[in-house]
Amino acid sequence: MNLSFFDQFASPCLMGIPLILISTLFPSLLIPSRNNRWLTNRLSTLQSWFINLITKQLMIPLNKNGHKWALILTSLMTFLLLINLLGLLPYTFTPTTQLSMNMALAIPLWLATLLTGLRNQPSASLGHLLPEGTPTPLIPALILIETTSLLIRPLALGVRLTANLTAGHLLIQLIATATSTLLPIMPTISILTILILLLLTILEVAVAMIQAYVFVLLLSLYLQENI
Repeated sequence: MNLSFFDQFASPCLMGIPLILISTLFPSLLIPSRNNRWLTNRLSTLQSWFINLITKQLMIPLNKNGHKWALILTSLMTFLLLINLLGLLPYTFTPTTQLSMNMALAIPLWLATLLTGLRNQPSASLGHLLPEGTPTPLIPALILIETTSLLIRPLALGVRLTANLTAGHLLIQLIATATSTLLPIMPTISILTILILLLLTILEVAVAMIQAYVFVLLLSLYLQENI
């Protein structure tokens, strides 16, 4: 029984072929393409408004040099948001519950922000490793601590997204299992668990949106430090 709770996080396969690539690319099919009614289509108008809102929020902490990253950050935000929300549907697989995938997104983007800073302003980027006015005896220790905190940033990004989504999916499955078990035995209590399950589902929708936003927002803050 305990193993069955974690079966939902296993990558689905068909004839031995992993289907995680299909589940990763499927959200892009939900984005409408341009057509002759692009300006009058309500869905397209809503999509444009939502993307503009996301872009504006992500670009607030960045200066003009960071606006070159607008397309990457907005696309990543939309990608994570669609995957997280689609993963809440029944009989679906959520690729962002896989730590390997989240690290594959976090490490290259974090490394790109770091290399951007080292190329454009190496002195300022390296200066973050040693705060101004540090006593001489504490310099080696502080450099080691700041370097460690810098290197664990992509790990924190990936683990945060994975842990929050995994915990939410497990809670939903546990409460749903308890509801189906209690329904024939104690119908009154099962109704209470259904209400809890409904509230938890609403909370998970909010978590899916917030975690996608936090992931991209932290990347934009890392970028701001290096431009």
